Amino acid sequence: MNRRHLLASLPAVFTASSFAAAADAKLRVAVIGHTGRGNFGHGLDTMWLKIPAVEIVAVADADEKGLKAELKKLGVEKGFADYHAMLAEVKPEIVAIGPRHIDQHRDMLLAAIQAGARGIYIEKPFCRSLAEADEVIAAADKAGTKIAIAHRNRYHPALPVIAKLIQEGVIGRVLEMRGRGKEDARGGSLDLWVLGAHIFNLATYFGGAPQACSATVMQDGKPITKADVKTGDEGIGALAGNEVHARFELANGLPMYFDSVQNAGTKEAGFGLQIIGTKGIIDFRIDQEPVAHLFAGSPFNPAMKEPRQWQAITTAGVNQPEPIAGLGKQLSSHETAGLDLIAAMQENRAPLCDAEQGRQTIEMISAVFESHRLNGQRVPLPLKTRVNPLTLL
Repeated sequence: MNRRHLLASLPAVFTASSFAAAADAKLRVAVIGHTGRGNFGHGLDTMWLKIPAVEIVAVADADEKGLKAELKKLGVEKGFADYHAMLAEVKPEIVAIGPRHIDQHRDMLLAAIQAGARGIYIEKPFCRSLAEADEVIAAADKAGTKIAIAHRNRYHPALPVIAKLIQEGVIGRVLEMRGRGKEDARGGSLDLWVLGAHIFNLATYFGGAPQACSATVMQDGKPITKADVKTGDEGIGALAGNEVHARFELANGLPMYFDSVQNAGTKEAGFGLQIIGTKGIIDFRIDQEPVAHLFAGSPFNPAMKEPRQWQAITTAGVNQPEPIAGLGKQLSSHETAGLDLIAAMQENRAPLCDAEQGRQTIEMISAVFESHRLNGQRVPLPLKTRVNPLTLL
């Protein structure tokens, strides 16, 4: 199945007319990275080579060697050490913000908006704090700039299929959601920031906006204190804790749990989200294909007569072959997300994973630390505290 057929198969995401309009005059893309400080993210540079509707016209990287290598990799002539200079000269329609170190995100986003970018695709997490997210969203709304976040799973066309299955009762009455991070050396608070954002973004798709949070953050088995707070990796800022236990209340009334323990020994096996019902479980594996599996039957009755197996869920349904050829690669390369951003720009609508969702994930992360700061108190959302709560310990 080619790209045009992919668009036709996803009517909720794209329309053929919008894609054709974008393809008639190629949109100019400028790529921002920072070698040694988050680089170009998980392929936020090369993704545009797969989309015929665009042309990469310039690259910015403050690292001289990194910039030289990037220009060669992308086949681009214009390179800049300063992304401000690049944006002022090139004035691109789309800006890709790749660095994983999020202390740079706010400034890069505002610079792209002020330069007149119509669309921005940015690596997750969105920003370091709710205050930064508020500032960026206000500026984007005023300028009419579309911002899309690189939570690749949110663009998966199987999600509405799964939502319909849940509505039809495939797992009975839904009781709760449970998510875990990778629980490797980053386990705990860094895992919450870097990978928990994926889990939260999926959970809110199915459960609605978070309403409240209660949480505990530990360091070596003891509740964190001000003395535990250090500057975290990947530009996160104030960070503490190698163990996180959180409970969220979602808009549809469901509880959603997130846990991460450093070096839990699961080798990423727990990284994902489970929706648990009275008649089964739907399990999501982040950035995997197929993205979800169904385990039919009561999860509370292991002694059933018939053996049960996990069944893949594709865009065609339960235990059906995936009809979209190469879907996994199109999602993992961000091609699907890039096409959605272009369609959002053409149709004047929000991208499937927009800045509001980016802010929502930051709010859930911040709520964990805010609840801990208040001794595990249930904190309602939206939060009144818009800075990193760990700076207030």
